[in-house]
Amino acid sequence: MPPVGEILLEAKNLTKHFPVNRGLLFSRSVGAVRAVDGIHFTIRRGETFGLVGESGCGKTTTSRLILLLERITRGTILFQGRNIETLAGPELQGYRRRVQAVFQDPYSSLSPRMRVGTIIAEPIRANRAAPEEAVPDRVGKALEVVGLPRDRADHYPHEFSGGQRQRIAIARALAVEPQLIILDEPVSALDVSIRAQVMNLLREVQEEFGLTYLLIAHDLAVVKHMSHRIGVMYLGKLVENAESEELYQHPFHPYTQALYSAALPSHPDIQREEIVLPGDVPSPLHPPPGCRFHTRCPQARPLCSEEEPPLRDVAGGHEVACHQ
Repeated sequence: MPPVGEILLEAKNLTKHFPVNRGLLFSRSVGAVRAVDGIHFTIRRGETFGLVGESGCGKTTTSRLILLLERITRGTILFQGRNIETLAGPELQGYRRRVQAVFQDPYSSLSPRMRVGTIIAEPIRANRAAPEEAVPDRVGKALEVVGLPRDRADHYPHEFSGGQRQRIAIARALAVEPQLIILDEPVSALDVSIRAQVMNLLREVQEEFGLTYLLIAHDLAVVKHMSHRIGVMYLGKLVENAESEELYQHPFHPYTQALYSAALPSHPDIQREEIVLPGDVPSPLHPPPGCRFHTRCPQARPLCSEEEPPLRDVAGGHEVACHQ
């Protein structure tokens, strides 16, 4: 993996609440879904930061805030020290070019009515990343980087396999020479047999171009294989944040321990005691007071239902939000 440098992106008290209204003619507010609720994290240049957690924990909403697809309710996102909400005109266009995304499903993220060359050229033209006469060559180079021949640019997405379509999506993101790529479940829709190929391609591309990744996934094996650091989210909160190997060897938060106990071991002979969590994930419309995990936590104490634990450093960069 590439050497990790200075901070590229920083989220401070990042919050996104979606208002919930009832009624058609005379609608009234009945609360808000707390999708992301005051999280802090940094992503350094050249590293992969993994966000992991159950569906609905706020991972994808976090990525949409970074991509400016949703408005921030509170808090700030700093990119190279600049608040992204204050960007306008050429600066905003420059930010959109430097931050790209690869989405989960290559079958729906690529237009079936456009040839592959047009799909890859679209962000180049939209961001004015190259003169018009240079666009075909830029498209061809992007295809070659992801292991596809240049002459496939004239084909349509339905003429490719799932793994090849995701390679096209990666080529589209690379075509404008970004600094940060958000990978939203990049291999979960692919056959198991080709997931490793796509993950290895992403790592090779990262090393070659010095890219930074925000990896969103629920598969702990994928996150561990790809990430320098991992953040664990639960019900809109970041509950643990540590170096990948440190988190894997010493998961501190009870929720992280439960996630790892349910994951497949790296070797079939490894024996693990599975931690079964009681109940269901509470509603983000009415999250429980105190620690949001206390209703399912096997180690909960009275304090956990009364006071929200802050994210604190427990072991040289290993941050945990827990009263234990």
